[in-house]
Amino acid sequence: MFDSIKAEIQSIKERDPAVKSSMEVYFLYPSFKAIRAYRRAHKWYKKKHYFIARWISQRALRKTGIEIHPGAEIGKGLFIDHGSGVVIGETTEIGDNCTIYQGVTLGGTGKDVGKRHPTLGNNVMVGAGARVLGPIKIGDNSKIAANAVVLSEVPPDCTAVGVPARVVRRNGVRVPRFDMDQVHFPDPVAQELCSISVHVDRIEHKLSELEEKES
Repeated sequence: MFDSIKAEIQSIKERDPAVKSSMEVYFLYPSFKAIRAYRRAHKWYKKKHYFIARWISQRALRKTGIEIHPGAEIGKGLFIDHGSGVVIGETTEIGDNCTIYQGVTLGGTGKDVGKRHPTLGNNVMVGAGARVLGPIKIGDNSKIAANAVVLSEVPPDCTAVGVPARVVRRNGVRVPRFDMDQVHFPDPVAQELCSISVHVDRIEHKLSELEEKES
C-alpha cells in the first residue's frame, strides 16, 4: 500500500512543477485525494458492495470537486491537474500515466448500453474542458486539446482539436489539408439551419408555381 501511495505522489511531482514537497501532495492535492478514494471505492465495487462504493466516491466528490465512478477501470499514475469539474463515467477505462485537466468529462452520449464511456490508452493527455463521449478509444500517447469534443476514435500518437474533434497531428507531423484556424470552425447548427432554409425556399417556389398554374 505504501509503495502505491509513493508511486502516486511521485507521478504528480514529475508532472506538476508547482509541487514543492511530497507532504504538499499528500495533504493538499485534490487529485491525490480523489484517486486514493477511487481506489478504495473500486475495491468495494468489485465485491458488489455498490452502496458503500458510491458513498465513498460521492464523499470524495464533495471534498475535491472530482467525480470518479467506482466502476471505472484506472491504471497507475493518473494525474488530474487542478481537477475541479472532472467527471469519469462508470465504464471508462484509463491506461497508465495519463493526465487530465480541470473540467474534463469522460462520459456517455446516452445512446449506448453496456460499455458507454471512453477508453484512454497509456500516456494520454486530455486538455481542460474537453469532452470525450461514448465507447470510443483514444490511442496511446495521444493528446486532446482544451475544449475539444471527441466523438470518434483517435489513433495512437495523435493530437485532436476542435468541435467535433479532428486529428491535426500524427506522430508529430501535421496532418495535411487541415485548417488550423481554431476560431472559425464551421458551426454544424448554422449549417443545418441554412440547409433547411434552402429547402423551404424551394418548396415555397414550387407552391408559387402551382398557384400560378391553377389561377
